[in-house]
Amino acid sequence: MAAILKLILLGFVCFTGLIIRPCLAGDPTVTYNFVYSFKNLSPLGVSQQVIVVNDQFPGPIVEAVTNNNLVIDVKNKLDEDLLVNWNGIQMRDNPWQDGVSATNCPIPPKGNFTYQFQVKDQIGSFFYHPSTHFQRASGGFGPFKIDNRSVIPLPFPKPDGDIVLMIGDWYTRDYKELREVLKAGKDLGIPDGVLINGKGPYQYNTTLVPGGIEYENIPVEPGKTYRLRVHNIGISTSLNFRIQNHILKLVETEGYYTTQTNYSNFDIHVGQSYSFLVTMDQNASSDYYIVASARFQNESQWERVTGVGILHYSNSQGQAAGPLPDPPNDFYDKTWSMNQARSIRQNGSASGARPNPQGSFHYGTINVTQTYIFQSLPPTVIDGKKYGATLNGISFLKPVTPILLADLKDLKGDYKLDFPSKPLTGHHRLDHSIINGTFKGFAEIIFQNNDTVMQTFHVDGFSFYVVGMDYGVWTEDRRGSYNNWDAIYRCTVQVYPGAWTAVLIYLDNPGTWNIRTENLDRWYLGQETYIKLVNHEDKGTLFAPPDNVRYCGALASLQTKENRAPSINGNMKLAVIMLVVVLVALVDLH
Repeated sequence: MAAILKLILLGFVCFTGLIIRPCLAGDPTVTYNFVYSFKNLSPLGVSQQVIVVNDQFPGPIVEAVTNNNLVIDVKNKLDEDLLVNWNGIQMRDNPWQDGVSATNCPIPPKGNFTYQFQVKDQIGSFFYHPSTHFQRASGGFGPFKIDNRSVIPLPFPKPDGDIVLMIGDWYTRDYKELREVLKAGKDLGIPDGVLINGKGPYQYNTTLVPGGIEYENIPVEPGKTYRLRVHNIGISTSLNFRIQNHILKLVETEGYYTTQTNYSNFDIHVGQSYSFLVTMDQNASSDYYIVASARFQNESQWERVTGVGILHYSNSQGQAAGPLPDPPNDFYDKTWSMNQARSIRQNGSASGARPNPQGSFHYGTINVTQTYIFQSLPPTVIDGKKYGATLNGISFLKPVTPILLADLKDLKGDYKLDFPSKPLTGHHRLDHSIINGTFKGFAEIIFQNNDTVMQTFHVDGFSFYVVGMDYGVWTEDRRGSYNNWDAIYRCTVQVYPGAWTAVLIYLDNPGTWNIRTENLDRWYLGQETYIKLVNHEDKGTLFAPPDNVRYCGALASLQTKENRAPSINGNMKLAVIMLVVVLVALVDLH
């Protein structure tokens, strides 16, 4: 009888959602409550409306351990719809939580949505951000850190501290104004500056930087080693990151450990994340500059587009002074940055999320089952209707009803499985085209950048091996130059203008997943598509829609209060759980 009562009590807890994942699995649950709202701030000395999370800019860090279950309730206090994308989190079998517009319905103003997902077999440095309406240009982003389980050793001594740096170009104009500029077919122009953790530059130059601007100040202890997790969450500007007189030891990128290589400076492109170990081995005669400056631009015109923070030793004897540390001198050498990118290799001897070597998957011996060539071109007017950016000649139109919902209710006509595997010839078009992928296929994707700007591309739900990059037009004979041994595995890769980047990807995650440029201006103008993967062998592997699924488009009438999961107060939840524990103990006593 006691056993039956205990089962009933446990069932009550699971049924009411007080403990969401542990009822189904033994992994711990981590809970966050996010409120998205506006706040007037002056990161570059000019008052503007910024999107904050829990009144913070950037938003609070999400911290988890491999295999933790995340429950993140997002309340929308903006004046527009909102979706939050968890950049680099793979959402295994669970695209309902991905937070992009062609798979999920948005959170309306004054509404909320509770994201529930597991960081399955992942470690590393990522970030979250709003994915629609160009909102990321005004904030709403924050870091996401997944630590190793205690049984999995780090491939380096445990650092003395963990420091997050979110860098990115910034405009003082509101994101709504910026998107109207894009719609009109105009360029956004030179950014007004670069922010480091939401703060403007230290006044290293009284001509370029006005006084009174709050800057980032990082306190450190001499002799200690810190892990710096650096994310470029800007709009379109590649940045060179460096710390005066300090060496950056690269150890991880987007969830995978790299060979440990020392750099004096490092190019970080839009949407990319890296971890460096930095030892505080300099004398404390003064503070040191932390710099993030624009790359591949006219230096004299872009000189003010520089983020500057301060590395402050606890025994420092004075302020940082003098010129900033020099950026790469590669004006006449187009391959310097590309060679640096090629030098990033997988650490095959390190364990990642599982206790086995990362290099144990011999990707170079697997036969490619399908090849996609994605060509990007400069934005243009399409069919005389809309200014747009294209992949393979198609500027993506978001379906009225998200793809997952359309499939759930067997709606026709909201999207088409006809995205071309190579660039179209002839006129460009606006369309709902997505890729009909082969589940468990091993795909080769070539990103061919025929645009005039540096671009980065990202694939939701996956990581991929970066096997090659070079200038010119990709042809089949370029496969002979691929790195088939220790290519880095990541989810966001740069593609230089007039060049190509080749990646290999195992399509083992069923669902519908976004493939996009991370350049926010090009993404907003339609440079994206989706890949649909159906597991016909076991349809039960794909997560069913969550109880709180939102409905929109042709299914908007199904949206009722009943399918909006309540946000349970944390104290109330704890009280009820404790009550259940007490009742279980009483049952045992009897």
